[in-house]
Amino acid sequence: MKERIAIFPGSFDPYTKGHEDIVRRGLKIFDKIIIAIGYNVHKRQRYFDVDMMVEKIRHLHKDDPRIGVEVYNELTATFAVKHQARYLLRGLRNTTDFEYENTIAQVNMHLGNDLETVFLITSPKYAHISSSVIREVHQYGGDIANLVPFEID
Repeated sequence: MKERIAIFPGSFDPYTKGHEDIVRRGLKIFDKIIIAIGYNVHKRQRYFDVDMMVEKIRHLHKDDPRIGVEVYNELTATFAVKHQARYLLRGLRNTTDFEYENTIAQVNMHLGNDLETVFLITSPKYAHISSSVIREVHQYGGDIANLVPFEID
């Protein structure tokens, strides 16, 4: 049987406890998960440095060889094909997430040779967490320690 490889794409600006939960739960379904940080130096500026985020995520998952972390700047479907991944892993917090993710999943299936998107419902204890809220709290000096799985200055 072919190895079940999933790409978990996102900006991860920052990577949250909700993202970590999706990855850990996804390992019950997939043999390998590549956390794929979409980054384009010519587009919107990130709040958290991408290299710092890669380092933090790699360190967090260093004891599990089934989890990889890579930065990419291309279509997610193209990236998936390059890594022989037949699945995309996505988390859903609410119906708004579903509406957006459903459209993206349809396009990725078309572009990626039947690339399947697997949705996991966010665990209730993490449903309130979003990267945009974390950025705003951090920007104004608020405490984000209970929202991210590692220390961020």
